[in-house]
Amino acid sequence: MKNKSRSGLFYFFSLLISSCSTTPFTNTATEVKLKKFMGPWYVLAGRFTFLETDAFNSVETYTWNKTDNRIDVSFTFNKGSLNGEKKSSTQKAWVENHETNAHWKVSPFWPLKFDYLIIDVADDYSWTAVGTPNQKHLWIMARSPENAPAVIKKVVERLIKKGYAASIETTVVHR
Repeated sequence: MKNKSRSGLFYFFSLLISSCSTTPFTNTATEVKLKKFMGPWYVLAGRFTFLETDAFNSVETYTWNKTDNRIDVSFTFNKGSLNGEKKSSTQKAWVENHETNAHWKVSPFWPLKFDYLIIDVADDYSWTAVGTPNQKHLWIMARSPENAPAVIKKVVERLIKKGYAASIETTVVHR
């Protein structure tokens, strides 16, 4: 339990520090259809939090929770290798901007809530780019891990046009 508390505090402080910015990014997707956005997304590349270090087969799944009017978020991955120990974490998310559905608040646990911006999404919802207002974090995700280099290249080009920091620090290997 001690390790969980320490990692939770470390997570809190790292996100708190990273969320300090003088010019927050606000150029999100113009419209996100929540029903289409729900489901599994393969994490392909980005600039991740420390909790995602050394992750393989990373999948983020969004499920609409009608009862609580929120999105339940499940993140699963293998630690250290393609066949490494299976890890998972859950979070809760709420739509912050109902005009676009592109700005969410995500909570790993109460009372913490962090900004989660859907910066861009394909017309057919085959890929998406998610970030934070200070541009420190970036997740490029797709419905399939196939053709990852081409998808990443396309998304990075679009992010640059939108003015979001598009440097990739990590790519995720999938089976």
